[in-house]
Amino acid sequence: MLSLHSVTTRVYPKGKVLTLLNEITAEFEPGQLVAIVGPSGCGKTTLIKTIAGMNDTSEGRIVWKGQDLEEKDFAPCELGYVPQFSIASEDLTVMENIRYASQLRISTRGSALDAHIELILHQTGLTELADKAVKVLSGGQKRRLSLAIELTANPDILLCDEVTSGLDMNSEAQIVKLLKSLAKKHNKLVLSVTHSLENLEDYDAVIVLYNGVLAYHGPPTKVMKYFKARTPSGIYLQLPQLEPEQWHECWQEYRESFCLPPGDALKTSPLESDRKQPNFFQQTATLLDRRWKVFFRDKAQVYISLALIIGFPLLVMLFSQSGRDPIRKLSETKEANIFLELQNQAAVHQDQLTVGSAVSGIIMFQVVLLCLTGSNNSAREISGERQLWEKERLAGVFSTSYLTSKLFFLGTLVLIQSTVMAFMVEAFWQFRGDFIQHWISLLLINAAMTSVCLAISSLFKSPAQSSLLSIYLVGFQLPLSGAILALPALPEMVTRPFISAYWAWSGSIWSLQENIFTAVDTVSSTSLTSSNTSFTILGAHIIIGLVFTGIGINRSYTN
Repeated sequence: MLSLHSVTTRVYPKGKVLTLLNEITAEFEPGQLVAIVGPSGCGKTTLIKTIAGMNDTSEGRIVWKGQDLEEKDFAPCELGYVPQFSIASEDLTVMENIRYASQLRISTRGSALDAHIELILHQTGLTELADKAVKVLSGGQKRRLSLAIELTANPDILLCDEVTSGLDMNSEAQIVKLLKSLAKKHNKLVLSVTHSLENLEDYDAVIVLYNGVLAYHGPPTKVMKYFKARTPSGIYLQLPQLEPEQWHECWQEYRESFCLPPGDALKTSPLESDRKQPNFFQQTATLLDRRWKVFFRDKAQVYISLALIIGFPLLVMLFSQSGRDPIRKLSETKEANIFLELQNQAAVHQDQLTVGSAVSGIIMFQVVLLCLTGSNNSAREISGERQLWEKERLAGVFSTSYLTSKLFFLGTLVLIQSTVMAFMVEAFWQFRGDFIQHWISLLLINAAMTSVCLAISSLFKSPAQSSLLSIYLVGFQLPLSGAILALPALPEMVTRPFISAYWAWSGSIWSLQENIFTAVDTVSSTSLTSSNTSFTILGAHIIIGLVFTGIGINRSYTN
């Protein structure tokens, strides 16, 4: 049994106290389908989110199977939360979404998992749609998919937030029928928030909320009598006749007269599944497999990634054409005494200026393009699937598994992008210096910007906001690095620790041949830092980005 004892939920916007739920007391038994109704803003969604643990309870207790949920939360397999709008990967099929959800929530594998999925598809009427992409489904079909995903762990409680909203009458009736079947045949407690009052007779019980108070909780056959309404919709006309506190007092006085009959639900469920939660490695592998599949299904994303991998190195190659001959000429001067002798000649001095400017510009161009690539990699990676992650975290997916899957996915992109950039430019430019050291610089700048933008993505709920901030971050890399535009000493000292582009540029410059390095140092007004120090700072940027990513993915944005 699920019991609510004087549950009160408050929030404090701008220092004010706002009571969303006020002393809600109710009991629910397995096998019941309960409608939660009331005017907009009365606390319906807040109620089921409070039960789910997505909102903090300011006062009161919620008890499940005799256990106070303040002391011990629901086990992931005990609770299913179905939001108003479908939260699933649009590019995957119905079957794939259900399979991935199953692999993340239960440890069953092989033929037993296949049978489990087939049963859920049949139970929710999705068998014929199994191979359809989610993005082509109708609203009612997506609601069924949401229910199917929650059934993968065979939960004892289903919390449904307006799953019939916006549907036609036939689709709404089908969803209600499905919910009732889940409650009666499979011994589940189903709490369904709904705006529709026309099908209340299909429910076992009705809860009416008004401005955060419980105005009624009883059988649908008595609700119109209680409110002295001629039609179900007339209930909403009666509510403003009394203050919320008066409705609360009225219900406390008459509640015994409207008590619910005892339930007669079955005590077994044909939705058999191993409710053992998958381990860290299983969840990580599932999340990574899904991420790659979504990546390759999104053709636009694939084309953009290919354009960045191939197009950006081509841009650098074109840009470096003007400095290619002077670089080769200067780099072929091997004898130190000859070099010192030629330094006095105006022509060689001009070559130094040309080479120094060209090399500095070429390296910074590579660095900035990889900054942009890193931003593109991860600016929307978490914020773009925020709702899906919040949902799966509630279902028991480890945040460590989620973060690790992102690291493997993005790490693979970073490695490919940086390596192609280094080798394509090397083939054309013939980098004069320690190529491995230069490649490490490019790898680290891409990884650092990817990590920092991933942190931004995890800390923002909106993909548009995280993308915009990431673009600004890339835009500031060039001027604040000081590599091209000289900065005054104080701004340079203050901003340099935070500018990844400077450290990658400096680390790459340090890897050049001695005469090329001297040429760059001659024309650069920005001091250079050794490659070891540069790599250390870039590594620190990566670690800091990952730390804040971990903080971001563990924050809740559901309230």
